[in-house]
Amino acid sequence: MPRLLENLPQCDISQNDLDKIKIFLMKLKISVLISFVFANMLLCQAQQDKANLIQFPQNNATNVNPDTHLVLTFSETPILGQSGKVRIYDASNNKLVDSLDLSIPVGPTVRDTTKVGYTPKPYEYISGHFTNANTKPGTPSGVALPTSNKYQLTIIGGFTDAFHFYPVIIHRNVATIYPHNNLLDYNKNYFVTIDSKVFSLPSDSFKGIRGSSSWTFSTKKTAPANGQTKLVVNANGSGDFNTVQGALDFIPENNQQPITIFIKKGIYEEIVYFRKKSNITFVGEDREKTIVCYQNNEVFNPHPANIGTNELRGTFPSRRAAVAADNCNNITFCNLTLMTTAKGQAEGLLLTGEHNMLYKVNIKGWGDALQVNGSAYIKDSKIEGNGDMILGRGAAFFDSCEFHSRGAFMWIRNSQDNHGNVFLSCTFQGTGKELTEIAREPINRGKTYPYSEAVLINCRLGGISSEGWGEIDGETTNIHYWEYNSTNLSDGKLIDASLRHPASKQLNMEKDATTIANYSNPPFVLGGWNPPIKDLTKIFSVK
Repeated sequence: MPRLLENLPQCDISQNDLDKIKIFLMKLKISVLISFVFANMLLCQAQQDKANLIQFPQNNATNVNPDTHLVLTFSETPILGQSGKVRIYDASNNKLVDSLDLSIPVGPTVRDTTKVGYTPKPYEYISGHFTNANTKPGTPSGVALPTSNKYQLTIIGGFTDAFHFYPVIIHRNVATIYPHNNLLDYNKNYFVTIDSKVFSLPSDSFKGIRGSSSWTFSTKKTAPANGQTKLVVNANGSGDFNTVQGALDFIPENNQQPITIFIKKGIYEEIVYFRKKSNITFVGEDREKTIVCYQNNEVFNPHPANIGTNELRGTFPSRRAAVAADNCNNITFCNLTLMTTAKGQAEGLLLTGEHNMLYKVNIKGWGDALQVNGSAYIKDSKIEGNGDMILGRGAAFFDSCEFHSRGAFMWIRNSQDNHGNVFLSCTFQGTGKELTEIAREPINRGKTYPYSEAVLINCRLGGISSEGWGEIDGETTNIHYWEYNSTNLSDGKLIDASLRHPASKQLNMEKDATTIANYSNPPFVLGGWNPPIKDLTKIFSVK
C-alpha cells in the first residue's frame, strides 16, 4: 500500500479542502461507530432471543417493588458459572448500585468443630436501621469477631454480622438472581447487565446481557403508606412486596399497631430473619402452597468464630434457620409452610420471644426443625424432622398437633424458671426403620437439664419404643417426663407402660386430677399468658 501511494501523482490540496476531507472522515468514522454499536445491540438481542430468555421484571417494566428478585427463564437448563458478575446500575447516572460476583464461594460446606464459649454478657439488640446500603456486611455485633468476607455476605433484617447466601439459585430452567437486600430504592430507574460466564447453556446461546437497554425497569414511586394494617406479599410483583423479608423490613421495631402480612400462594425461597418486631400476623393464602423455605443450616451460616449460640436468654442470635423471629413478641404464623431444605442442624422456624403463636402451620426441618425459646402456643400444626426436632427452653403448649420424626422427637432445655413442652391431644409418629423416643436428655457440652419437662395428655403414639423416653444424663429428681392416657396410633389402645423409663411417670386421673387439669390449661403452662385462641379462627377472613 505505501508503494502504491508513492506512485500516485502529486497534487496540491488547499487547507480548505484538507479541512473538508478531515470533517468528512470524522463523520464517516462516527457513522461507522454508530453502525457498529447498533449492530452489536442487534447481535446481543439476537443472541438473547436465540436463548429464548424471559425476564422478570420484564424489560422496561414499571411499578416494580424494590425488593424484587431478578428471574431468567430459559428454554433449556442453564448451568451456573464460577465467575462473572451480575450488575445493577442506576440508569439516571450509570452508577453501580449492586454487584454479585460469582467467583466468591457461597458459604462454608464443612462444619467448624472449634470449641468456643458463649457470650460473657447478654447480647445487646442495638436500635437502628442497618442494611447493606449503610453498613458493611460482616460488621460484628455483641462481642463477636467480624464475619470473614471470603464467602458471599448480605445483611438481612438488620443483623450486621450478615448471612451467607446463594446469589443465584437454579431450578430446572429458571434462574433466580438475589440482589443484596435493601440496595434498590423507590422511584428509581435501573438496568441490569450479566457477564456471559454467569450462565452456560447446552446450545451455547447465552452470550450475556449487555448495555443499558437490554434489561431495564423502574420501581414504584413510593412505599406503602405508614400505618398500614395489612401488607400483601406476592412473588409476581402484584402485591406491596415481592418477598416476605421485604414486608418485614417495612415494619418498624417494636411495632405496637397490629399488622397482617398476607402471603399469596407461591414458593418464597429466601432467608427470613427479623428482630425486635411485635404484633405481626403472617397469613398464607394456602397452607400447602404458600411455602417459605431456604437451604440453610449450622454449617452454611454458623455461629461467629469466637462465640457459640445456645438456648439461654441473652445468647448470640442464631443464623441457621430458614425463618427466624428473634427477640420478637406477639407474632402469629397461620396457614402456610415454613421449611429448610438443608440437612443437619437446620430449623424451619426458630422462635425467640414471648406470646407467639402458630395455627395450621407446616414446619419442616432436619435436626431441630422447630426451636422455641419463650412462651408459644401451637395449634393444629404439623412438624416434620429427622431427630431432636423440637428444641429450645420453652415454654410451649402444643394443641392438636402432628409430629413426624425419624429420631427422638425433642431435646428439651427448660430451666426451673418456666415449663417445658406440653402436648394436648397430639399425634407422634416415628418414621425411621427403628423405634425412637419421645425425648432424650443427654449431657450437652458439660451441661445437663435437670428440670426438663415434657408432658403428654391424651396423645396417640406410633413408632416409639416401649421405654418411651431416651437417655437422661444427670439428676432426674425434677425431670417431668409425664404421660396421661397415651394410646397406640395403630389400634387406639392404651400403651403398655410397664417398660417405660424409670424417670418417667404415668399420671392417674384418680391421683393426679389437678395436675392433669393444670397441664391441660395453656395459661398454667405459659406463665399466665392466655393465648387468644378464639381470635385465631378469625384470621382466615383476611384475604
